[in-house]
Amino acid sequence: MRRELKPGAIGYESRRRKIPTKDPDGDPAQRARGDGARNLGIMIVIVLLGLILSFLSPIFLSPYNLRTVLLEITTNVYIASGMALVMILGGIDLSVGSIVAMSGTLTVGFMALNHQPLWLAVIIGLSVGLAIGLINGSIVTFFKIPSFIVTLAMLNVARGIAYVYSGGRSTRMMDPAFTNIGSGYLWVFPLPVLYMFVLIALFVVLLNHTKFGTYIYAIGGNRESARFSGVPIKKVEVITFAISGLLAAFAGIVLSARMFSGQPSVGVGYELDAIAACVLGGVSMSGGVGRISGTICGAIVIGMVSNGLNLINVSSFWQLIVKGIIILIAVIIDSQKGNPNFFKGIFGGRGDKPFVPGNGASSKNGKAHEHHLTNRQSAFLS
Repeated sequence: MRRELKPGAIGYESRRRKIPTKDPDGDPAQRARGDGARNLGIMIVIVLLGLILSFLSPIFLSPYNLRTVLLEITTNVYIASGMALVMILGGIDLSVGSIVAMSGTLTVGFMALNHQPLWLAVIIGLSVGLAIGLINGSIVTFFKIPSFIVTLAMLNVARGIAYVYSGGRSTRMMDPAFTNIGSGYLWVFPLPVLYMFVLIALFVVLLNHTKFGTYIYAIGGNRESARFSGVPIKKVEVITFAISGLLAAFAGIVLSARMFSGQPSVGVGYELDAIAACVLGGVSMSGGVGRISGTICGAIVIGMVSNGLNLINVSSFWQLIVKGIIILIAVIIDSQKGNPNFFKGIFGGRGDKPFVPGNGASSKNGKAHEHHLTNRQSAFLS
């Protein structure tokens, strides 16, 4: 029996106007199978990478080093979680690394230089990140400018604010009430790791069990269908970029507490690590597809690579090359999803047969296609 929809409900306009809606994940059972299949591949990569790095460096699998890896990936997880929302929406946020520097520098500066209480300094640090995110989202939404351009500009603005406020110098902060935010423990668990687990749980609920999460997938999967279905696209876009800015600011505050200082030079390249984690985890660059679980696995891969290269004394310059290659491979694989001929070509498959003029049916099809194009061109020119 077909369920009747009330005006304003999701799918009402698309059903009334015969516009198909697109659910990128299908029913819950299909969604679970899809998540398992996508995450299985990257989990295999994590296991193989762990075995290789443990062979190259015996201390890689030591409890102390594993805890170090877990602590190191927390910053990327904070940032990549917000980045995943933006990418599922169909955009990108390049300003997050600079927001990390700006929020950390301002938070420490307001405490050390302006003698403000901890709670006020933290609120200011989070607020500036939220403000940058709101600006990003508003410009992208209302002026129809690509998010790449907008966030690239705000990358410079946020970094400039950090340098102008601090005068280009690091600011020390040894107050235990502040440093414990990033270096404290709850029993045997570092607080940044606990923040990460709480954040993951919140995002799982947000993406899978809220209307807002459904809206994000709908906009990224088919923007026009989402619009005809009554999805508040502008509102969702602004909020999504605001969340990304807020999480980057949170990452900056926690990182500055771990370093006992606010440094305007930190965060360079953090946006690339976040994008790499998302793409490795199955978030599509074209939007509409992605899970927070895959993003976490991608962040683990990036963290393992960085930690392993440090253990085997690989230069930081070479690490940039390795990370760049990882991002490039991940983007190429993402762009070729659903194109089996690409992978057939790599592994020696024949792929599609090329069209050869003058060869039986192929020649007839070629003439018909040529005639069809000629008619279309004539109609257009006339």
